[in-house]
Amino acid sequence: MAFAATGRLDREGVRSVVERAMSGARAFSSLVKSKIKLSREKIGRASYEVKVLKPFESLALGDRVPYLKDLYIAAQNSLREAKLSTFIANYSEEIEEKIVVNSDGAYIRSKIPRIEGFINIVISYPGKGSMSKWYEIAASKGLELLEEERVSDNISNMIRNIEETLIRGISPPREKIDVVLGPELVGLMMHEGVGHPLEADRVLGREAAQAGESYVKPEMVGKARLGNRYANVIDDPTIPGSSGFYLYDDEGVPARPKTLYREGVITELLHNRETAALMGVNSNGSSRSMDYASEPIVRMSNTYLAPGDMEFEELIEDIELGIYIKNNMEWNIDDTRWQHRYIGLEAFLIEKGELRRPVRNPVLEITTGDFLSSIAGADKTLEFFPGTCGKGEPSQGVPVWMGGPNVRISKIYLGVAPIE
Repeated sequence: MAFAATGRLDREGVRSVVERAMSGARAFSSLVKSKIKLSREKIGRASYEVKVLKPFESLALGDRVPYLKDLYIAAQNSLREAKLSTFIANYSEEIEEKIVVNSDGAYIRSKIPRIEGFINIVISYPGKGSMSKWYEIAASKGLELLEEERVSDNISNMIRNIEETLIRGISPPREKIDVVLGPELVGLMMHEGVGHPLEADRVLGREAAQAGESYVKPEMVGKARLGNRYANVIDDPTIPGSSGFYLYDDEGVPARPKTLYREGVITELLHNRETAALMGVNSNGSSRSMDYASEPIVRMSNTYLAPGDMEFEELIEDIELGIYIKNNMEWNIDDTRWQHRYIGLEAFLIEKGELRRPVRNPVLEITTGDFLSSIAGADKTLEFFPGTCGKGEPSQGVPVWMGGPNVRISKIYLGVAPIE
């Protein structure tokens, strides 16, 4: 199999790129031990477009800069004692127009608007070091997202909490305690600890020399139980308005929700037609490319832990001593996606079922299996957070969402990161 790309859509440009792809495939064919096959699929012929409430062109281009300046002013005005050491704002918008055509009969025309913005802030205080936060919004929507997200209010509340934690935050308890994790942290864990290791090409070893390996082996699918009844993880590209939204993948296969874990059991991997054929299953529409010049590979879309049936107050009401970690400041994970480490940012002590004082730099070190098997409850919340997922060589970044509910895990030790 070989890949080639061109920006020339005249007859000679197309002929040339096909010849280069054919030449590459011939050159590599002698190295292939078994013939490459693609799964037989019901390929789509369709056209779809995301309709927006406020088109990008409804706002003059120059009016976006004052909006970003207003966010900077809101951030500064939110601080009472600490200093805003860094404030970086970025905004982008694009309309992704795509036609997928292949010799199996696919013809998919799509038009998806994508809006994205991020803010990176660093807050410092003499003798207390600094704390930082990456805040991001993104969706397949128009300018209505800026109003829906209430960005200025969110940034102000976040900065006030971080300032209070920076100056007056206490160290986490050293004994075993119950810990409640917020949707942002849970979503990141699902993306990194479930989504990536359940990409079939990674399971088969394609990523080993690039991004790493996987704790999942092909024979584990449908058999291995690594979590409890709360461990239900879904990847769904059909969520309207989501960053990872699409209705057909880049091989023309219809998109659908994929249940990666059901009650702690690995139930399916993310597949394209090549990996599906190797494992004797059908593709579940997980082939994506960053742009026309990038090879379609197995990717996530919107990955999340399914919500539970509790209210947040019920989740914490019987906790005598614990911590609520709303989000994180730093994170690390090993190359098999098993060992996690997170440093909390906005975190609060739980005493007798109530949120109390801010907690500074709690460190959660846990394996994917320990997290999925230690869930003691989840609330009804389902919040999503955007990201740009990186994978491949050359690297490709595609828009995704990740999310989940507030989740309680029982009786674990937390560490504490040094103040910097």
